[in-house]
Amino acid sequence: MNYQKMIQVVGLGPGRTDYLLPIARKAIEEAEVIIGYHYYFQFIEDYIQEGTECIGKELSEEETRADIAIEKALEGNRVVVIGSGDAGIYAMASIVYEKVAQSEDDIEVETIPGISAFVAAGSKLGAVLGHDFCCISLSDLMTPWKTIQKRIEAAAWGDFVTSIYNPKSKKRYWQINKLKSVFLEHRNPKTPVAICKQLGRAEENITLTTLADLDIELIDMFSLVVIGNSQTFRHKNNLITPRGYLNRKPHTGSEIQQASFQEILAQLEVNKYPQDFLWAAVRCIHTSGDFDYIHHLTTSANAIAGWHEYLLGGGTIVTDVTMVQAGITKAFTSKYGNKVVCLLNDEETLALAERENLTRSQAGIKLAAQRHPGALFVIGNAPTALIEIADQTKEGTIKPAGIVGAPVGFVNVVESKERLKLLSTPYALIEGQRGGSNFAAAIVNAAFTLNEAKAYVGEVIQTEKQEAS
Repeated sequence: MNYQKMIQVVGLGPGRTDYLLPIARKAIEEAEVIIGYHYYFQFIEDYIQEGTECIGKELSEEETRADIAIEKALEGNRVVVIGSGDAGIYAMASIVYEKVAQSEDDIEVETIPGISAFVAAGSKLGAVLGHDFCCISLSDLMTPWKTIQKRIEAAAWGDFVTSIYNPKSKKRYWQINKLKSVFLEHRNPKTPVAICKQLGRAEENITLTTLADLDIELIDMFSLVVIGNSQTFRHKNNLITPRGYLNRKPHTGSEIQQASFQEILAQLEVNKYPQDFLWAAVRCIHTSGDFDYIHHLTTSANAIAGWHEYLLGGGTIVTDVTMVQAGITKAFTSKYGNKVVCLLNDEETLALAERENLTRSQAGIKLAAQRHPGALFVIGNAPTALIEIADQTKEGTIKPAGIVGAPVGFVNVVESKERLKLLSTPYALIEGQRGGSNFAAAIVNAAFTLNEAKAYVGEVIQTEKQEAS
């Protein structure tokens, strides 16, 4: 290699000689001038040849080191600029290249890689870097704090495993606490965290903790802090971030449905809503693919929870149309012995409709109300059927376990639903002209499965509460 007007920027790795790459060792052995932070020379003293000029500078003198390197290279010396970790990661490579570009001198620059601190930490911790990750430096000597904070917020929101360089110094002590508070807005307080000090050196020390319990007093300028993502877990003294091989995409109907519910919940402010209402809303959103249904669904207090007890006790369901009847999961009704009644096509219904000049849906629901006055009435199509049930309930003719009002259309639909809001009977309705049999059935299925909600709706709520505290 022609070393005339050549600067090699060399990464020393974390410090221990067996972490020094052979190509870096060769560059140091052949150097005539070595420039770097004076603390780093102790790690390469066995490879520095007699007569080599060693120029040690302070941490804040990066530009000065680069200027000296250019000067020495122009004199025809074999120049090496050293830095810890990798020369291109928070080290001297960028400033040397930038200075050479500004000088417009005919100098070649070569980067010799090293093992960066976050890579060393990854190996010490086991498999924490198993998925997407990022690195952030908290040093604001060269980067404005506003920019650093934006990067912190993006990393926390994006669920990256995050390695924190330059987390703390004597004069820069509050930034790591601010980072912790930002991450707690987006991560579970139990997220694994590692404080890695003096990696690869005799003083090496690793402390495993959690985001909530992270003690910033344990951190110093020789520390690297690694924060796991939402999937990272601890096993013994290892931190593991799954790549997903053991968590493949769901492929059965049940798995897909559960994954869909989890995806919906992840995008809702779950603490804002009662759990039974939230579960019914999740079912409606799942049915429609429209998150706005969190605002279109209205229920009276504890309606879904009350119907859960009623249905698990074998309570009768009356529907206005066969589509609602078909949409209520048969596995639930079979398990709990529920009767699902729809008299739309009953001969007596046809006769009643003709005799009293009623719609067939209204006649069927009127007849069903006579036979099952205490049932859960589920209206998914006909506003006339909902008006019939609401009026009878208001008059005290029947006393239903509840009313689901989800008729859809433009005539008498809104008026039929407004009646429900004045009743003391538990109700659920889809506001405005929206609705349909699928939503009516979804609300009933939500009532059947409210216990299932506790498995992950309750967990999400609890997690949100912990993060908020």
